[in-house]
Parts: sequence; structure tokens; C-alpha cells
Amino acid sequence: MPVTFDDSFALNHTCLRIKDPSVSLPFYRDTFGLDLVSTFPFPEKSFTLYMLAFNRPALKAYNQNWAKKDGVLELTHNHGTELDPNYSLNNGNVEPHRGFGHICFSVNDLVKTCSYLQQFPNKYKFKKTLSDGNQRDIAFLLDPDGYWIELIQNYKVSPFDQLSTNLTPSAPIELDISSNYLFNHTMIRVKDPKASLHFYQNVLGFKLLSTKSFESAKFTLYFLGYHHSKDTPLPLTKDLQSSRQSILELTHNWGTESDPNFKGYHNGNDPPQGYGHIGISMDDPQSYCRQLSETFPNLTWSLQYNKGFIKNIAFIKDPDNYSIEIFPNTLFESHL
Repeated sequence: MPVTFDDSFALNHTCLRIKDPSVSLPFYRDTFGLDLVSTFPFPEKSFTLYMLAFNRPALKAYNQNWAKKDGVLELTHNHGTELDPNYSLNNGNVEPHRGFGHICFSVNDLVKTCSYLQQFPNKYKFKKTLSDGNQRDIAFLLDPDGYWIELIQNYKVSPFDQLSTNLTPSAPIELDISSNYLFNHTMIRVKDPKASLHFYQNVLGFKLLSTKSFESAKFTLYFLGYHHSKDTPLPLTKDLQSSRQSILELTHNWGTESDPNFKGYHNGNDPPQGYGHIGISMDDPQSYCRQLSETFPNLTWSLQYNKGFIKNIAFIKDPDNYSIEIFPNTLFESHL
């Protein structure tokens, strides 16, 4: 029987390892307005988890447990890395360790946001500005560990062609990060879209929200996520897709699925480490994991449900060996 998915299923978070929380936490707070909604230290294992999210009344699970939310960024700090001058992280975009690509925020006014950040070149480093390359409606910022952060326009707030295009560089630009910013998506590269789409749609219950192909560059983007609304048809329009959180973008470079010399992508958890996983939360993960075991006997489990030192969680792997955490939306609720 197929696995059943109810409306409690949420793509809750994306996990990235960081070197120094005293640097990364202010960066995400001051640049995007993310709130530190929960902190979970595990001194016996020498690491701490920092859960960041937008905590606004209009968003899901306002002032509720972190695990009920969507759009959470989990920053994992292994104690002592901040003191190691040789420690660095794999951002997923450098050969031969490509795999994870980026996280993405949609913003109120993309032109104004980028112009503001470019006022502080010693603080903010761009991989791509709006004026670089052929695609002028996206930018890429680097975080303190070198992870790529895509910036896109929230088209529900304002169409891109009506933005602040007449900014004077000599005039200081003020920025309001208090509303409408969203943690829109996380991107990973996949070898075979047929296998990956089957996994994410049938094993995790994601819906294919939209697809975008680039013929000249020979790659396709697949945008997936939970879609519990019965009133909003798919594929999503640009304004609806840019104005929501918790999307997973799968990037397929054509030909990798049939290339015998292609060795696959780096999952972020093998050395050199960087990206960790995505996490999905729900009301009853025990029942869900039981259904997965019965329906998909060949599914790869890196941690069976409730078998780890942190109880009530599980980890499975997708066709490219990326990790997915499964847990209840009440996890660590007693820490509130």
C-alpha cells in the first residue's frame, strides 16, 4: 500500500555545519532578520544546534515549537572548530566535492537589498551580483563559511520590473528586514531526476511545484515541497512560489544519469563535511517510518526510528545519498 501523508507533514529545516556561531548567528540575524528560536546544546557529544527561523504572526506556527514550523535553518556547531585555524567547510560547489548548492531567501525588493549589502564590501561578499552574467534577477551572497545564498524577489510583494532601479550609489540605503523575507528553498544536485522525483514524491510525499529547463546550459530545475492546499493548482505561479518557504530545488545537469564516468555528488556528510540534511516533521513519525519499512523494503536507513542517542528521530537516504531526518513536531518541546 502507498504511504499516507497528512497535513501535519512539513519540510521543517535545512542543516548546515558552521565553524563559529559567534560569527554565523549575527550574520543571519542582521542580514535577513532570522530569529534564534531554539538552542540545543549536547555537551556530551560536543556539539550545539542553533535553530533559526522567521517568527512572524503571518507564518506557520508563530511562537510555537520550532519543529512545527517550516523555513527553519539549523546551524550545527561542533565545539572547538572556531579555535582551529585550519578548519574549513565544504560549501558543495567546488570540484570534486560538489553536491549541495545553496539556500535561498526571497526578499521584498531585490535591487534595494543587493544595493544595501554592496555598501559594506568588507562585511558582505557576493559570488554573483545582479549585474553579473546573463541572469539579472538573482544574486548570490556568501555566508561566513562560504555557503552560497541565493537572493530572489518575492513577487507577491512587488513585481521585479517595479523595483527600486534608480538608486543613487552615493546615497546611503536603509533596509527593512522586519517583514516578508522568507527562507524560500534549498538546492541540491541530483544524478538521475527520474529516481529522485520518485523518491521525493512517493517516499516523502512532496509535490512537484514547478519545473524550469535551460536548454542552452543543459540543466533542469525541479522545485518540490509539501502542498496541502486543495485550492491552489499546480504548477505554482512565480508569485506564489517566491512567497512561500520550505521548497527543495533539485538541479539535474543533463547526461549525468547515463554517464558511466560520473561518480555522483558529494552528500555533505562524508569528508570534507558541510551540508548536513533536510528534516521533515509530522504528528506521527513512528507510524510513518513503519509504513516506509513496509512499502519500501530497500530504503536506506542510516538511523532507524528511536534507535539513536536522540530519541524519536530517524534518518533515511535519498538516491544520491543525501540525508533526510524524520521527527515529531513536538521534538524538544520541553525545552521551550
